[in-house]
Amino acid sequence: MAEPFGFLNVNKSAGMTSHDVVAKLRRGLKLKKVGHAGTLDPMATGVLIICIGGATRLSEYVMASTKHYRTRIRLGVTTDTYDAEGEILQTRDPFGMTREHVEEALGAFRGNIQQVPPMYSAIKQGGRKLYDLARAGETVERQPRSVMIERLEMTDWSLPELTLDVVCSAGTYIRSLAYDLGEALGVGAHLTGLVRSASGAFMLEQAITLDDLLNDANWSQYLIDPPTALAQYPFVHLTPTDVENIRHGRAVPGADVTEDQIAFAYDPTGQLVAVLTAFSGLWRPHKVFSIQE
Repeated sequence: MAEPFGFLNVNKSAGMTSHDVVAKLRRGLKLKKVGHAGTLDPMATGVLIICIGGATRLSEYVMASTKHYRTRIRLGVTTDTYDAEGEILQTRDPFGMTREHVEEALGAFRGNIQQVPPMYSAIKQGGRKLYDLARAGETVERQPRSVMIERLEMTDWSLPELTLDVVCSAGTYIRSLAYDLGEALGVGAHLTGLVRSASGAFMLEQAITLDDLLNDANWSQYLIDPPTALAQYPFVHLTPTDVENIRHGRAVPGADVTEDQIAFAYDPTGQLVAVLTAFSGLWRPHKVFSIQE
């Protein structure tokens, strides 16, 4: 029997790593292929996209979607991890801060900005993950990365803490945002709470807890199919002849395609056949999915 194919919208609880969730699902649901798209730190909660079966080959696409967070930030204390789980590095008096000070500082963090990833992150440098270097007591220079902050609004002000509503591109580190905001204000800051309320088409309101999944014999009812999960991408409906050509690695005609454009190809029954890339007016197969997947 073919393994289930699709995505699960899991509401991750605090205290678990994203890998913990994957391991529990693999074991509890007796699955061979399980992965996640977009890591959540252990203290963070909310939407964690889980890829099942052949959908593990699609993680990079669902992971690239816009994210929505609610985050709580504590002013006046800096930690080595930029969050409440780290060691305190410095304390400063934040009580001269006003809401107006913070509102003014937030302006510099909207739009396209350059962000330096935290040392405690899974980014690799020199073949080693930064958090492994950090745990070994090493600090290395990190190159800033361009990220997009589409929305950044303060929704609560209770000095020394504040709450922000953030809509941002994939790859944005909210811990770095908290740290950088604290430095801009001159008092330091760290993250005390984080909820991912949306990741692309995956919303917290529709997410299911890990326990509910593991305790439901009919858990596959919660699988989200590729057309729904990948709705923000262009798609192509293939004829039976096109399907045969794609499955054998042959290109098919593409009208008005933009060079290097990506599209998802579906057969007449709505099943995902392939990820396509555009080249010289043709759609070429990039990733082909077998009937079994």
